[in-house]
Amino acid sequence: MDRREYSAGAVKHSFWFMEFRKVVSLRSEGMSWDDIRLLNEKENIFGAPTSLRATQIFQTVSARVKSLDKSFYPVFETCDLASQKLFALVAAMAYDILFGALVYELVREKMIIGSNELSDSDLRIFFKNKQEQSEKAGKWTETTIKKLMVSYKSMLYEAGVTNKAKNVREIYKPLPDPVMERWMQEHGLEYELKAITGVR
Repeated sequence: MDRREYSAGAVKHSFWFMEFRKVVSLRSEGMSWDDIRLLNEKENIFGAPTSLRATQIFQTVSARVKSLDKSFYPVFETCDLASQKLFALVAAMAYDILFGALVYELVREKMIIGSNELSDSDLRIFFKNKQEQSEKAGKWTETTIKKLMVSYKSMLYEAGVTNKAKNVREIYKPLPDPVMERWMQEHGLEYELKAITGVR
């Protein structure tokens, strides 16, 4: 059981897929985390508008990449674009347990029962439940909840899991590359695999 607390840090985060892919590529080439950090400071490798944002992107994306065993690098490199986006999604879920819970408890459940709709009211119920379960989450303001909803909806869309409709979004059941699926099974990521494939 994961004992980390829920965090609203994602209000400042994006999916950052291109940045994720860039970091995996640089790591695959043998660069250390310090090398990438310094390269980002010198050359703004993510094209961030400010140095503060560049640092934030590096810190979040590197933490997501580190949340998966580095043996995923070669698997990621051989996957198609759709599965690479799913890898970025799985890493975001592993890094942010609130987002992981949302995909597992809400999106997965929708896929299991054969519903392909994700509404704002579904998200509100999810967050209300989390606020009842966690003292920290219970202190979040309405503004924070709204920002989290915007952030998480955007991440699901960019991962290819939903469309971009305004209030009720259509869910597209992901089909990860078999090599990715096998890698996840071998590295204890059954929770995340069930979440993205919609199985019990």
